[in-house]
Amino acid sequence: MSTTDLTAVKNFEYTGTKLFEEAQDFLPINGTDYVELYVGNAKQAAHFYKTAFGFQDLAYAGLETGVKDRTSYVLVQDKIRLVLTSPGAQKNEITEHIAKHGDGVKVIALWVDDAFDAFEQTVERGAFPYMQPETIEDENGIIKRAGIHTYGDTVHVFIERKTIKA
Repeated sequence: MSTTDLTAVKNFEYTGTKLFEEAQDFLPINGTDYVELYVGNAKQAAHFYKTAFGFQDLAYAGLETGVKDRTSYVLVQDKIRLVLTSPGAQKNEITEHIAKHGDGVKVIALWVDDAFDAFEQTVERGAFPYMQPETIEDENGIIKRAGIHTYGDTVHVFIERKTIKA
């Protein structure tokens, strides 16, 4: 089969086997790091996910932690991390997103080996930047992240967590 004639390709088994040996994976993804939802009431949404689905509290950010523009609850269940974020008192990006779409997914964060390279590779192929590459460091380690627009107002953020201390 010629690689230029894609009409003859039949791959309904979804085995992960390459259809074309010369194909290279320019963006290896290790998994989903987290999914962030913008919601009208993060506290109520967190209670629902904990009660209905068995999620557990992992982290919190809000007025008590010095964050003034939003409130976020991070919930975890096995390998799944959800971030539930609602706006603070001021009108901001979160308020506008909820007014336009209602409660829903804003960020799908993908765990990659090299966040900066993932950003460069995708932008080089036509993705629109959402978040320029940045490095965040504290006493727990270093996280590198960068983001691109995907569909609608949803974005992908590439997360590199190689140097997190246990």
